[in-house]
Amino acid sequence: MIRKTLYFCTAIGAMSAPVHALTEVTFGTNWLPQAEHGGFYQSVADGTYAECGLDVTIVSGGPQVNNGALLMADRIQFHMGGDLLQAFNAASENIPVVAVMATFQKHPQVIISHPGEADTWEELKDLTLLIGDNGFTSYYQWMIAAHGFTVEQRRPYTFNPAPFLANTRTGMQGFLSSEPYAIQSEAGFMPNVFLIADAGYSTYATTVEVMQSTIDNSPEVVECFVNGSILGWYNFLYGENEDAIAMILEANPDMTRDKIDFAIEMMIDNGIVDSGDTLELGIGAMTHEAVEGFYTSMVEAGVVDAGLDWTSSVSFDFVGNGLGMELRPE
Repeated sequence: MIRKTLYFCTAIGAMSAPVHALTEVTFGTNWLPQAEHGGFYQSVADGTYAECGLDVTIVSGGPQVNNGALLMADRIQFHMGGDLLQAFNAASENIPVVAVMATFQKHPQVIISHPGEADTWEELKDLTLLIGDNGFTSYYQWMIAAHGFTVEQRRPYTFNPAPFLANTRTGMQGFLSSEPYAIQSEAGFMPNVFLIADAGYSTYATTVEVMQSTIDNSPEVVECFVNGSILGWYNFLYGENEDAIAMILEANPDMTRDKIDFAIEMMIDNGIVDSGDTLELGIGAMTHEAVEGFYTSMVEAGVVDAGLDWTSSVSFDFVGNGLGMELRPE
């Protein structure tokens, strides 16, 4: 758990005094602290949240942690969601959880292959693919429907790369900043890495979720947290981020600086946070057109039901105003 309490101050001559205490809120992430959470740690570290009135505590997720349940129980105020399928599921179950910001414009899910065995996305269809159960019921169904992959070529992925390393005619799922780096470090070669977003899997990812009641009762708190997070991501990617990195390393003893550096490089090079709509609307952007397009593709793939009113689970009111775009390097 990480907490930083700051106060607004007004300078009068050589004196300053606190104006008011900050509103305390808690943000629960969906995994252990890592570079992919960097913008949020940045705005705690440099006081950006505090500047608009919030004292933000970050509570990490992990294998035995369900911060989503804590959000619905009103134990935390903000939660790091997954991709838009999570929002669609909330709408289908009439759960009043709302995505108010998309940290990632591209899903960082990748398919990995051995160099020389499958050097293009199309050539992946000739391999046995190790795909986990969650992936099989979501993006792999889209891969089948949109690109002609097959059920037969899929084998369960147990989050152990040994079968992939042992058989060059095998590909596997991965996370852009994780498995490729591990393979490069441990096996001595850089695999081919195919970002499913670049093949058309168009969901936003790493959303910020709140309860509808929070939006109704405290819209200024939601606005502050979203705005602070947007600025945090610009500063983490393009500015001075050492304090945020130090916080991540302190909060996660298993994390290392080289992994963080690699992840930041991958996020920037692949436009995970800052690409597409963010180039005109700013980091965090979501558009009705993009969400509807992804929903349609998931209906066509048989992943979600047709006729779902997904609009109850996404709010576009807090993003898309160009905040922080001047912080992007020219």
